[in-house]
Amino acid sequence: MKAYKVFDENWTCTPAGKPFKYEVGKTYKIKEAPVFCERGFHACKKVNDCFSYYSFKPENKIAEVELSGIILGKDGYKQCAQIITILKELTWAEMLIIANTGHGNSGHSNSGNSNSGHRNSGNSNSGHSNSGHRNSGNSNSGNRNSGNWNSGDGNSGNRNSGNRNSGHRNSGNRNSGNWNSGDGNSGHRNSGNWNSGDGNSGNFNSNTPETIDCFNKKCKREKWDNAEKPSFIYDINPNLWIRWGDMTDDEKIKHENAYVTNGYLKTVSYKEAWADAFKSASKKDVELLKKIPNFDATVFEEITGIKIF
Repeated sequence: MKAYKVFDENWTCTPAGKPFKYEVGKTYKIKEAPVFCERGFHACKKVNDCFSYYSFKPENKIAEVELSGIILGKDGYKQCAQIITILKELTWAEMLIIANTGHGNSGHSNSGNSNSGHRNSGNSNSGHSNSGHRNSGNSNSGNRNSGNWNSGDGNSGNRNSGNRNSGHRNSGNRNSGNWNSGDGNSGHRNSGNWNSGDGNSGNFNSNTPETIDCFNKKCKREKWDNAEKPSFIYDINPNLWIRWGDMTDDEKIKHENAYVTNGYLKTVSYKEAWADAFKSASKKDVELLKKIPNFDATVFEEITGIKIF
């Protein structure tokens, strides 16, 4: 079996804590059957998988090898063999060509062009696991994002699914605040449009209202703001990055290019996002939820799909 192996700068590996030095052109073997991480010769079928075990740096040596005899893990990324032959050394440039399917990439597992991170399928990305273009963050599927987990375009915050947002967790467009679901808001927690205050559900408001609606009833803003709230209600995320190793077989079939990006961006419904967040809720969180102003279990279930007793 053809495979790839990475060594330190002295052609040495340290399996089970015992240094072992190799030479190009030589064959090495053990008499016993190999055992992962205990005895035998380890290598990977894909060169980019080697860097799960070794640092991604030019000082390390990289070789094309041949595995034979008893081989463990034939269907996995990592192999452990009874016999190994060090066929030839690969230069760093050769390794980058093998590891990436695009051009001008300095990372690994990139299928786009001019990427310096890892597992990017777009172009000019410096982060990791991006499928769009010109992203400097991580796990972005849009374009020109500098934050993380954005599925829109031109976002500099995190977990935005709209476009041109500089805050966090915005699902609308052109918001510079946080947790806005409307458009053009510069405040926080606005569900309307073009508001510069906070907590507005209307349009073009510059003030912050003293009274707000909580569970379909009026409530003093001060009372709401001062109330202790469970932490899980701030973890509602409809956009989830699912790594390749955590994907189901059906997901791998449906998202056939996800192997290149080491995963895909899964979008779930609002109620599904609530259900995921609620999994981390403690008994104390549930009690805090019941104590927030105007709490109504029926309304909460209508919004989130979660029954609170």
